[in-house]
Amino acid sequence: MSGSTVKKGSSGVVEWVRSACRFASDRNDFRRNLLVNLGLFAAGVWVARNLSDFDLMAPQPVT
Repeated sequence: MSGSTVKKGSSGVVEWVRSACRFASDRNDFRRNLLVNLGLFAAGVWVARNLSDFDLMAPQPVT
């Protein structure tokens, strides 16, 4: 009984990943490609702005 529920749950995850990959790689849908590319660009900008000036060896200011 538990084996069938595990298979069902894992197939749902596999199906979700498969549909996400299909969504991201559909070459014929301009709106989807624009949405995916803008999302990746925004994530890259966020990472670049928030992780660019870490200096872990600098002394911390006393407040």
